[in-house]
Parts: sequence; structure tokens; C-alpha cells
Amino acid sequence: MPVICQIMCDSTCDLSAERARELGVRVIPFHYVEAGKPDGGLSGDDDLFQTRSAHEFYDAIRRGACPMTSQPSQLEYDEAFQAAYDTGVPTVMLCISSGISGGYQGAMASLERLKEAHPDEEVRIYAVDSLVASTALNLLLEGACKRRDEGMNAEDLVRWVEDARYHVRTIFMVDNLDALHRGGRLPKGVAVIGDALDVKALLHFNLDGSLGIRGVARGRRKGMRKMCDHFERSRELEPHGHVVALGDADALEDGYELAGTLRAFDPELKVLRSTIGPTIGSHVGPGMVSVCFWGADRRGEKQLGKVKGVRVAR
Repeated sequence: MPVICQIMCDSTCDLSAERARELGVRVIPFHYVEAGKPDGGLSGDDDLFQTRSAHEFYDAIRRGACPMTSQPSQLEYDEAFQAAYDTGVPTVMLCISSGISGGYQGAMASLERLKEAHPDEEVRIYAVDSLVASTALNLLLEGACKRRDEGMNAEDLVRWVEDARYHVRTIFMVDNLDALHRGGRLPKGVAVIGDALDVKALLHFNLDGSLGIRGVARGRRKGMRKMCDHFERSRELEPHGHVVALGDADALEDGYELAGTLRAFDPELKVLRSTIGPTIGSHVGPGMVSVCFWGADRRGEKQLGKVKGVRVAR
């Protein structure tokens, strides 16, 4: 059967390398670097934890490493899109939310150059702003691949993603508010007091792709309970079925517990598990857990307050 459409994504989708191969998805890596370290410190490509394990990465952060992140270079985008163009197969690229990164703008700039280089030909390569990232992008990407495999063409897939992104429900919890402070998300005083009181922030994606605070919980156990309550209250089975995406940043036991709790609520539930990758992990720190699922269209809902100053990678 001929390939009707191929899919690309950046590494903030948090796929494993094995899952990316299974889905036939080309992944363009973001990068992370710990500036000022003679030996380079905690630096590398976000290669889906092939070079460095998730535990090694997050353990370095626990010991004080503070990596910064960057999006793919224009050369990396150019090479990836040229390779896709050379196959002759229409391609759809799902990008990290423009509300927290410049990756989508970088992809669009590269596509414009590709089109200028082929003015007399139709360039059927598309970049889509997912308006989400990490576990939520994982869920959206799995849905897109399912529709590709069912025979959806590139143009229809773009339209599907542009609508489906507003049906993705996300709630995630960070373990340490100091990680949010280092990324410019919270004042230092708020982070110190919050950690002293064992306050956990529960966040989500706003309609514009920025981060919003959905609520707080006193303690990790209560935070996980609130995440499960949000799933039970807000999910919608049609047309996507019994599916949830769970992510964790070196917090496997909590991920298993969330999966067990949600399966007890819905025995038919399909659970997609992923590890929060280095790009997002550099900003949220170890211990983050996330629950993402399909729900009603969010465009008709009142938006909660934004977390100001959030930029994952420039």
C-alpha cells in the first residue's frame, strides 16, 4: 500500500525511540546545554534518551545541574524538510506550542525557504502549531498517526490536527516549585514558601498554547487525586475512545499508580506511557507527572490565568 502521508514531529513529543520507529515518525531534536561548565555539564541532543537515560538526566538535575534548552537550528529544519521533499510524499510536521517555544516559527521560516527554492512546484509539506507539548503532544501525535494509517491525506490531516488540538485535555503537576522559578515562571519568594508548605502546582495549556495554572494541592498525593478527578470529570469518549496519555519525569511509580487508578475507573482504558524528555524536563525538573486525554472542545470555555514568562526553548 503506497504511503499517502508522512508525519514529522520535534522531540518535545516525548516519544521513545522505539515508538517513533513503530509509528514511522521522523523526530527533529531540540538541544540542551549547561552553560559555563568546563566539561559541558549536562548537555546534549534531545535524542529520546538514547545517549543518556532518563534517570541519569534527572539525577543530574537533582544534584544541581541547570540545563537550558534550544530549538533545532535552521540548518536542521532545512535538512529535514529537504529530505521530506525529496521523497515526493506529502508531509505534516507537528510542532511544540508557539506559546512556549519558537520552534513553530523556526519550522515555518525553513518551509518558506524551501518553497522559494521551488517556485514552479507545489510543496506539500506543512508545519502545524500543536499548541501543546510533551505528553499532550504525544496524545495528539498518536491520533494523527492513526488517521494517517487509515488513509487520511496531508491536507485533511492538517485540518484534523488544527481542530483536535482544542480537544486535548492536559493536567500536570510539578514536584518542586523552584524549577518553575528558575524558568522565570514564579517569583523566588512564592517558590520558597510554596515548597515549604508542600504546595504542588497543577498546570494545563491555555487556548493560545501558553501555560495556565489550573489549581494547587497540598502534597503530592492530593495532587495526583485531583488529576484523576479532572480526568473522570472532563474526558469524552467519542470519537476517540477509551485512551489516556500519562507522562512522568523519572517518577515511574507514580506513573504506574496513576495508570492503576484510572484503569480501576475505566477497565477498558488504553494507557499510553511516556517519559518527559530533556527539553521539557529541563524546565519542570524531576518528579513531574501528567495526565492527558480527549475531551470536549475547549474553545467555548473560560480560560484560567496564565503562567507568565514561560519559554521552553528559543
